[in-house]
Amino acid sequence: MARNIRLLLEYDGTRYYGWQRQADAVTIQQTLEDALERLTGEKAALIGSGRTDAGVHARGQVASFRTASAIPLQAFHKGLNSLLPKDIAVLEASEAEPSFHARKSALSKTYEYRILNRPSRSPLHHHYGWWISHVLDLEAMITAAAALPGEHNFSAFRASGSGNRNPVRRILAAGWQTHPGGWLRFTITGSGFLRGMVRSLVGTLVEVGRGKTPPTILAELLASRARHLAGPTAPPQGLYLVEVFYGE
Repeated sequence: MARNIRLLLEYDGTRYYGWQRQADAVTIQQTLEDALERLTGEKAALIGSGRTDAGVHARGQVASFRTASAIPLQAFHKGLNSLLPKDIAVLEASEAEPSFHARKSALSKTYEYRILNRPSRSPLHHHYGWWISHVLDLEAMITAAAALPGEHNFSAFRASGSGNRNPVRRILAAGWQTHPGGWLRFTITGSGFLRGMVRSLVGTLVEVGRGKTPPTILAELLASRARHLAGPTAPPQGLYLVEVFYGE
């Protein structure tokens, strides 16, 4: 009987065209599947908890796949890491129940977006945050984000070409925190997210922080569902998939 293997992954998405395998670009899924084939001799079909876009990072992506291989779990952990490039790592490998599905079994996810809000840019963090030199009004951004928890139609914050038919999502928590060195971090947990949703929310919140729109704008956009009235989409390098929650 085929085993169902669950992987916990961390990756730097800088040089990848997102999670999903593509015919003409290097992706996270393709790189992992190629390593799995070298390790097991089988063609792997790796299922991710969600598709991160080009340039987006992950600290806690979850993926699953089925295999007839009898190799020990340690090989899926250390063995895969020996075959993967330095910007992708398997943190854990475990046996999953036959019914486990990395995407369909997920109950909620947490994303984090990082902004470096200081006068000077940081060459060290160029690929890991959005540098904004203009001082942002954090209190206004906190007030605006308070409209997010609950169940809402997020049509105003979905990327064009999104394949999700149902734009309704339930947000469990959302808020801003400050960190030393001029960092602002937006953390959001929800039952699911539309394509481009978190980056669109952050872009609109930054417009609030710049004083270009009032803190009431998020509540108004959720009600109006008017995508053209939302702020610009934040760049991808500030976004991290932090954790995926299941029913354990």
